[in-house]
Amino acid sequence: MALKRALHFVFKVGDRTKTATFYREVLGMTILRHEEFEEGCKATCNGPYDGKWSKTMVGYGPEDNHFVAELTYNYGVGEYQLGNDFLGLVLQSSQAVSNAKRLGWPLTKVEDALYLTHAPGGYPFYLVDKEQPPHDPVQKVCLGVSDLQRSIHYWEALLGMTVMDKNDQKKTVLLGYSNTQCKLELCDVSGAVDHGTAFGRIAFSCPREELPNLEALMKKENQKILTPLVKLDTPGKATVEVVILADPDGHEICFVGDEAFRELSAVDPKGNELLDKAMAEDKSDEWFAKHNKQKAAA
Repeated sequence: MALKRALHFVFKVGDRTKTATFYREVLGMTILRHEEFEEGCKATCNGPYDGKWSKTMVGYGPEDNHFVAELTYNYGVGEYQLGNDFLGLVLQSSQAVSNAKRLGWPLTKVEDALYLTHAPGGYPFYLVDKEQPPHDPVQKVCLGVSDLQRSIHYWEALLGMTVMDKNDQKKTVLLGYSNTQCKLELCDVSGAVDHGTAFGRIAFSCPREELPNLEALMKKENQKILTPLVKLDTPGKATVEVVILADPDGHEICFVGDEAFRELSAVDPKGNELLDKAMAEDKSDEWFAKHNKQKAAA
């Protein structure tokens, strides 16, 4: 089970420029790679949209050993509706806190050495005001669930995660594949989980040979499979294989073959330049303004 590892969380973004400012200048992350696509992904990486979109991977270091953010931007969509499914990403960086204060980015003090801020689009981020560690500063992703015991069974018994902590008072449980990786915290929201239209996706890798077994287990347990085992091609790069699942609350979970993904996810030294170029060439806001229209609200 230790061979599985946490990779990234997928965020849909409506304002790519402001989003880039948040990740680069507030959080202090680096653009790891950027790709543009003319049509939707057959694994719905960009959501249920068929048009032009882009993918930007951003984090504190290479995807081999850091949990990162995947930012998907659909050119025709300006905003998404948040639900109570994504409850926050927690990272440790006093530098990020200092950056936010210097740039006037809104911060709310939650408790000693802990601040809440929001990425463009409203996604909550919790900043631990302590020196950034030498390893990955991203500590955990927090997701809402409607039945904590049912979710624990799914993530522990079926997906092989280890329960690392449990807080009955707060109705939370912390799970992970190893102590050195970003953890997953599940929090009982005492009601139904609403994914809105901004719903994200959490991704993990495992040895490629395990993917068919994982898919077979989910079929046997009558669990939802959103995308059966499929190959995804990226021109000029490695072809990866993925299985997309949904947990009992509908949280999307992507498992990708580790070997090919490590090749695909190599840091592109031109990532920053490619993102800036794409943003400069994106005239969609100007087009909508010229025609006195607004981008779609998903």
